[in-house]
Formats: sequence, structure tokens, C-alpha cells
Amino acid sequence: MPNKIRVLVIDDSALMRAMLCEMINAAPDLEAVGAAPDAQSARELIKVLNPDVLTLDFHMPKMDGIEFLERLMRLRPMPVVMVSAFTEAGSETTLKALELGAVDFIGKPRADGRRMDDYAEELADKIRAAKGARLARPMAHAPLASAVAATSPVASPSTSVRAGGGQGRIIFVGASTGGTEALKTFLLGVPANCPPILIVQHMPESFTASFAKRLDGLCAPQICEAQGNEKVEPGKVFIAPGHSHLQIRRSAAGYVTEIQATPPVNRHRPSVDVLFDSAATLVGRQAIGVILTGMGKDGAHGLLRMRQAGASTFGQDEASCVVYGMPREAFIIGAVEEQCALNDMARRVMAAVR
Repeated sequence: MPNKIRVLVIDDSALMRAMLCEMINAAPDLEAVGAAPDAQSARELIKVLNPDVLTLDFHMPKMDGIEFLERLMRLRPMPVVMVSAFTEAGSETTLKALELGAVDFIGKPRADGRRMDDYAEELADKIRAAKGARLARPMAHAPLASAVAATSPVASPSTSVRAGGGQGRIIFVGASTGGTEALKTFLLGVPANCPPILIVQHMPESFTASFAKRLDGLCAPQICEAQGNEKVEPGKVFIAPGHSHLQIRRSAAGYVTEIQATPPVNRHRPSVDVLFDSAATLVGRQAIGVILTGMGKDGAHGLLRMRQAGASTFGQDEASCVVYGMPREAFIIGAVEEQCALNDMARRVMAAVR
């Protein structure tokens, strides 16, 4: 067997440290090589143990997880999976951690929550993805006006909606691990008068509203968590809620969003495939599909169906992905018409709108 992935667990709770270590050691390819109750102990153990991946709690004595992560990414960047409470406050802190360079996050296991074996499987998957992730130094984004101005050519309202009120191009986007920062980069390059955009980002339900609100404050288009039955129109971006699938539906007044709490697809709800399938069925050649960084294969077959229906399709390239999983699967099966770097994605997509 290849060398195991060496994991250092950092958490101020002795019970949580023991629980996480037990779950990690139960996976045949993972090993919890140590556990630290605070930042000072973690620093010493990193020097001695040289772990491949850290799991990091937010709440620690003396130095919290965010401050520790910021210093770590500046001095010794390494893959980190944050362990977060799924609360509104926890979601804000988690999004900050992802901005600072954490690869992914997972909630804390709860005795009254989902089954522990499901949690352990997800934890192991996230650690494996983190080990293979491409780490990027956190970058300050350009001011909004210059970021949008640099994206050329852009779509004017007349290219987004046809004369007479007919629906024009609609953009559909899917992302997972590394997607929160990738989506921010993409949307910062999109003008205020962009075609409507529908997004699935794999994320728990307590996080999607905060994520949408954060993006809305940074980007030119209007961005919100989809509620269902909203009119799909230019200048608006809808992010799937973490509890339900997002689809597009045709109504008498044009296209509207649709939310469905049907079973998970590819182990995900929301699922990128569900969104892309609705785009292929209803929007066809007027659709544009974009698949960004993420673990697994959700969205690959849906993107292929979009391309077969005449849509323009884009995939993020390996060099700019945190995890080249979903885009890779889509590329292998021929779903990706054009592959490009994340920093160029908005420009290329807006060019396709023309």
C-alpha cells in the first residue's frame, strides 16, 4: 500500500480530538499522526511530525483558528480542512478561512445528526482531496470597477435579451471544492448587465445565504440565494440553497427558478447534474455551461448533455483548479468545448455570449 496520508488534528476539545483521530485512523489510507489542543502545540507538532494535512478548529485558546491559519498560509502553506459549527456565525468564519487558503471545511460530528459512518466517509474524502489540492496564496482582488473593466468584451443588455422580451443566453455554473473562491473570481469578471446566471456550489444549507450575501457585496450583478419562482433575467445571479436542487423552469412569463428537495444525485443536494440537465432540456443552444474546480464527477454528464443540446461549454483547466476532479471528468467524456484558466473564464464566457 502507498504511504498513508498523515493528518494532524487541531481542536481544543479532547473528546473531539479523540473522535476525529478515530475516524481518520479507520480509513485504510489515512493516519492521525498527532493531535494538538491549541496553536502553540500545533506549531511544534507540525515541525516534528511534518503532516500532509491539518484539520483545524476555529475555537482555540490564546490564538483562534483564523489567526493561526493566516500565519500558517503566510509562513508554511499546507492543506487545511476546517472543522466548523454549522451556524450563521460559523459560516461567516468558514468563508473567511476559505479566502485565506483553507482547502475545504466540514461540520462537527453531532450525536443527534447524521450517521457517524457517513460523516467519517465525508471527512476522509475531504482529507484525500486536500492532500492532492493545489494551494494558492490568498490574493487581494482588484477593485470592482477595474476588475469589470478588464473583462472584455462584455455583453450589453441587447445581447442578453432578445428584442420583444424573448429570453437570450443563460449561464449555468457548477463548482465544489475550491469553488467559493473560484466563483468569486469568475463573478468579479462579470458585468452588471450580464445574462442571468444559475449556480450550484456544493455547500451546506446554513452557508449558502451567507455566501450569496458576501458575493453580492463584492460583485457587479445582483446575487442571491434562490428561493424558487424568481424570474430569470439579466443582471441576476441565483445560487442554489444548500438544502435543495436548483433547476430552471419555463413559465408563461419566461424562465423562472425552481427549487426541489428531491433525493441527492451523485451524493449531492444540490447537484450540478440536476441544474445542467434542466438547462439541456429547456434552454438548449441558448445555454452556456461552466464547470469549475471540485472533487468528484457531479456535473460532468449534465455538461455533456448540454453540449449535445447545442450549448457552449467551458471547463476550468487543471493548472488553475484547487481540485481537478469535476472539470477533469467532464473533459474526459467530451463535455468541455473550451478549457481555460480561471482568471480568463469570465472573459471567454462573455465572448461566447456575443
